[in-house]
Amino acid sequence: MENHKSMKELQNEVDQYISQFKEGYFSPLAMLARMTEELGELAREVNHYYGEKPKKDTEKENTIEEELGDMLFVLICFANSLNIDLEEAHNRVMNKFNTRDKDRWTRIEDAESETNE
Repeated sequence: MENHKSMKELQNEVDQYISQFKEGYFSPLAMLARMTEELGELAREVNHYYGEKPKKDTEKENTIEEELGDMLFVLICFANSLNIDLEEAHNRVMNKFNTRDKDRWTRIEDAESETNE
């Protein structure tokens, strides 16, 4: 059985891990640099699997899942270091998409009704 964790639980788990170390969280600029580094690694994996630039035989093979996990960890560290509740941030973004951008994209049911006409 899988263990599903809420965003709050994920943020607390990362915070407990980081709290073990005297150095604590990196500065916002260092965190942004780490996030950029992880994004580059994710881009490399996506390009390897779906793009035009396969890896050399000497390059280590990671998975997109691993790289997304690294990105999530750094994102949580970044949010925690600035006392940002990611669940609240997510809710604000979804509210924006469901209000301001609600008619921006073609809904599946709209597309299906157009083809049936």
